[in-house]
Amino acid sequence: MSIEQFIELEQSRRDCYKLMAACFYQPQKELCLEEKVFENLDKLLKRVCPEAAQFTGKIAASVMQYGDEELLVEYARLFVGPNELLAPPYGSLYLEEGGRVMGESTTRVMEFYKAEGLAMDEHFRNLPDHIAAELEFMYYLAYQEVEALEKNDMEKAAHFLNRQETFLQTFLGPWVAPFSEKIKQGTENGFYQALADCLTAFITKTNYHDAMPEELKAGLVRT
Repeated sequence: MSIEQFIELEQSRRDCYKLMAACFYQPQKELCLEEKVFENLDKLLKRVCPEAAQFTGKIAASVMQYGDEELLVEYARLFVGPNELLAPPYGSLYLEEGGRVMGESTTRVMEFYKAEGLAMDEHFRNLPDHIAAELEFMYYLAYQEVEALEKNDMEKAAHFLNRQETFLQTFLGPWVAPFSEKIKQGTENGFYQALADCLTAFITKTNYHDAMPEELKAGLVRT
């Protein structure tokens, strides 16, 4: 694969993170339909991760079966409360011994953000290791990688690829599957069930290493 083709692939993978993150905010069905969130996610995943794309059709079809209030109620039941959360969307509850929020893993996530020059938006009312925040951080890292590739800066691109790998292996990757399983156990809502399957497949099955050009692989060796 040429560097130009790889850049296009990485642009698609980058945008998948952004669209997946949008799916884990409080649902705004009309806005998602207007912006073609599910349609665009389907197109991107078919190229980036066919294993995840097999669920996007169900996501798009099932969201039409529910009204806004139904989606909001189910979102609250799963992720917000006020009762016990059926599928807590915070990494620390899966990574920390005893399942507690704002533990050492949360601190390490915040340090990871800070190392890349980022801080939590004051309007973001969730914890730093919320699923949407971690997906958006992966989008940011992939964005920086693509920008470096477009400038033919292989060393910088390799840096951001390595940062993505580290974050995935240390933080996001280990808790996505149990989180998604809790979603599926906690709801009969077809939209959230399909979203859970799609998320797990995207995080665990996406493979861009085989497509990586030799000049970038060489950059990875030097970092």
